[in-house]
Formats: sequence, structure tokens, C-alpha cells
Amino acid sequence: MKTIILTAAVGLLSITSCNAQFKNEKTSTAKVYGNCGMCETTIEKAANKSKVSKADWNEETKMATITYDSKKTNVEAVLKNIALAGYDNQSFLAPDAAYNKLPGCCKYDREKKTAMLTQPAKDTMATMQNHTNHKHDGVGNATQETNQLIAVFDSYFSLKDALVTTDGTIASAKAKDLQTAINTVKMEKLSMDVHTVWMKVLNDLKEDAEHINSTKDIAHQRDHFMSLSKNMYALIKVAKPAGTVYYQFCPMANEGKGANWLSKESGIKNPYYGSQMLTCGKTVETIK
Repeated sequence: MKTIILTAAVGLLSITSCNAQFKNEKTSTAKVYGNCGMCETTIEKAANKSKVSKADWNEETKMATITYDSKKTNVEAVLKNIALAGYDNQSFLAPDAAYNKLPGCCKYDREKKTAMLTQPAKDTMATMQNHTNHKHDGVGNATQETNQLIAVFDSYFSLKDALVTTDGTIASAKAKDLQTAINTVKMEKLSMDVHTVWMKVLNDLKEDAEHINSTKDIAHQRDHFMSLSKNMYALIKVAKPAGTVYYQFCPMANEGKGANWLSKESGIKNPYYGSQMLTCGKTVETIK
């Protein structure tokens, strides 16, 4: 009788153990694009990490069931690693280089082709531990992220000031500083939402900064400053810098279509016309 009870107890513990694969277990489903059995192997290998996470991908539905320890990682981190293996999903797009390395049968039709990742995701637990090791004096992950972008924003504001004074030489130099600041940003240290916007605007930021740096023609510089300001606005909205920033608008710029710019000053100093129409414009949004 005792043997029967012991056997039943062991069986019950085994069932419980199988049902709960991880401590603090959570399960989510997510869309992951792929074609075949080889895709399934690669996707699941990218997601599976001992005692941390695993995935079960369905070839027909293109849905992955992701099970994970919620204190060690999260769904976004798992999906990021899947994307780095070459597979677009509902949260991340794979880098072109990773997609191009896939075997021919695995190259699924891509709905979008903009690469948005460069680094593997860190586990939540590691990130939390890293944060704990810092002194709570205002220096942490969020501050590191903001500090990275401060140089980008400050270079933009300096460039804007040069255009206000209609000085093409200084504007060119400030655009060079902006290029340097952009190239210094370490994308893997950006938070998820900032990282997403950064990857969307990065190429355009680089292109506009390069054009402004390559000429001292103030008209050409101002043309590129319009699109530069548009993308910088998208970035600064999500990064939320410490100081107040004013989003301002000139109705006369861009051949009467109007154009915006960002300023740390509430007073209007128009970078598109300088002294010709220094105070033409208005603040349309205050970003805090």
C-alpha cells in the first residue's frame, strides 16, 4: 500500500514539474514569419534558453507560443533574439544581413524590409542586476540613454543657432559635430521605444547632417534642416530630454508650405530666414 502511495506521489510531482517549466512562468503568443521545418528549428533555437525561455512555432499559423520566466526575461527580449536569427515578427524586423544568410527555402516574403536590430537582447534579470549595481544618484539605464542622445540634441540646437545667424560656415561645422554625435550612439543601450524610433530616423538624420556639412550654401543647408527637424522631433518626443523643448513653426518657409524646428528657447528665432524675419513663427508644442 505504501509503495502504491509513494508511486502516485512521484507521478503527481512529475506532472507538476512538466506543467511548470520555469519559475515565475508566463506564456504569450506572437506572430513570427517563416516557411518550413528548418525555420521552426532556427526560431525555436533562438528562443530557447535553459531555465529562462522556450518557444514552440507553428509553421501553418506562423504563431509562436513563448514560455518564459518573467523575472529573468520578457516576450520582447525573446522576439528580439528571434529577429536577430533572421525572422521578422510582430515586434521586430530582422537585420538584412541575418535574413540574407537564411537558406533559400527559409526566405519568407517580407512585409517590410527595414532592419531594426543590431544587438542581442539582454535578459531582464541581467539588466535589473546591472541597474542595482549603480548608485541611485540619478545615474541608471534611463540616464545613460539620455546622456547618449544629449550630444545629438545639443549639436542640433547649435546647428539651428548657426542658421539663425545665417552663417553657412559655422552651420557646416555644427553639422559635422552632429554627424559625430550620431555615430557615437550605441543603439543597444537605448530603451525599446527609443530604439525603434532611432532606427526609423537614423539614415535620414545621417543624410541631412552630411548634406549640411558638405556645403556652406545657407539655402541648401536650410532645405535639409527641414527634414532634419522633422526626424529630430520624432526622436525627442520619445526620448523626453530633461529640459523643456519648444516645437516651433514658420508658415513662410518651404515656399509657403511652412516648416518646423526645435528650440530650447520659447522666444522665436527663425532658422529659415534669420534676421530677414527673425521672429516669424510660433510655438506649436511644448515638450517636457
